[in-house]
Amino acid sequence: MNKIFTSVITNSMIALMLAFLGLISFSGGVKSVFNPTSEFVIYRGDVLKNNVSMMINVYWGNEYLPSILKTLENHNVKTTFFVGGSWVSKFPEDFLTIFQAGHEIGNHGFFHRSHDKLSYKDNEKEIINTHKLVKEYTGIGMNLFAPPSGAYNLDTIKVATDNGYKFIMWTRDTIDWRDKDADLIYKRAIKNMTGGDLILMHPTSGTATALDRILKFCEANSFCVVPVSKCL
Repeated sequence: MNKIFTSVITNSMIALMLAFLGLISFSGGVKSVFNPTSEFVIYRGDVLKNNVSMMINVYWGNEYLPSILKTLENHNVKTTFFVGGSWVSKFPEDFLTIFQAGHEIGNHGFFHRSHDKLSYKDNEKEIINTHKLVKEYTGIGMNLFAPPSGAYNLDTIKVATDNGYKFIMWTRDTIDWRDKDADLIYKRAIKNMTGGDLILMHPTSGTATALDRILKFCEANSFCVVPVSKCL
């Protein structure tokens, strides 16, 4: 009887501890026990198809955009530009050039803040204000959100999904914002490329130089470069 009683008490304590850990994880963030990323956060597209996407995050400058857009045009490629609201406000004509060229537009927040440190309300401001601004210029309602620097918490995910967004991360990062070497950017983009890859880029000098080679590699290896929504 004592053994049975002890076993019951032990099992009850374990159950209480698991419940407590679950409660902590729910309030703590995506790196804790409660982790919704597998369901809500997308790191790659459909692996059964040979589609890949060049997802270009735009938050600063405009000097390399003409070259990048021309290269995409030369290869008859449409891709996805995730734009920051503050950038759209500063460079509306460049933004409209991207849109009018037929590229998909995604939401990248407004001020490039660390979304993992924001409350639900502040996450909402970043995402919704960008949504409204882009819709004002284009008439379209975006449905893809990529958090700045890949930083997010549960509130970020909830705001995005509450507003009909798919939450997009990346499969491979060219790190072109830091490393300006076009050869290095090229290698990071194409190394072990597989169908469904979401390749993170920015409108930098290195990417402007490497992009033609990257697209030629895709063509030579039967990869079709498509917007993110078509890659999912």
